[in-house]
Amino acid sequence: MFLVLPGEHVPAKHVNLKLGPGLQQESTPEGDNVVVSTRAGTLQHSANNAKWWVESNARRYVPAPQEFVVGMVTGRMGEGWRVDIGAAHHASLDALAFEATIDSALSDPLNVIKVGSVIYARVSLAHKDMEPELECFDAQTRKAEGFGELKGGFLVRCSLRMSRSLLDPHYFLLPFLGSRFPLDAAVGMNGRVWKPPTQTAGS
Repeated sequence: MFLVLPGEHVPAKHVNLKLGPGLQQESTPEGDNVVVSTRAGTLQHSANNAKWWVESNARRYVPAPQEFVVGMVTGRMGEGWRVDIGAAHHASLDALAFEATIDSALSDPLNVIKVGSVIYARVSLAHKDMEPELECFDAQTRKAEGFGELKGGFLVRCSLRMSRSLLDPHYFLLPFLGSRFPLDAAVGMNGRVWKPPTQTAGS
């Protein structure tokens, strides 16, 4: 880990390289692809060096492809919804961005998702000049895999740094709490955590 400034080249290389917030790939006049920092902060990478990002003290979430987010539906638009994910612009969620099923109309997202619904989704498209797009299925399996509407419970906001820490399997907090009482939560990389309703005895 070391500090980087906007415009600095980053030594991010991997056969399955994924760039997170604060980094982008650019082409040089010689035709080479380089990774450049777009913000000041601490350069971070995963244990296998496959994912790289810049950790900063930014208060506003900057969407990046394939990141998991928790958002709230704020409006309906045609065959989809607008979702607040804490970014500069609302994200769009299409009715077709859910796992395909052959169930009854009761499972049709258009009949289920309402304004105020809390959604756990994956950022499928993120570009500085475009509205981010969300999907509620795994990119590989095309299955829901936990994505979709989060029913009941309550939504908590935290710093972007804290949300990323909570997603780190080596971070102490969630394992510590889970060792003392049943704990389940959906953590978004956008600084939002959803806690499901507490189950009462016999329910």
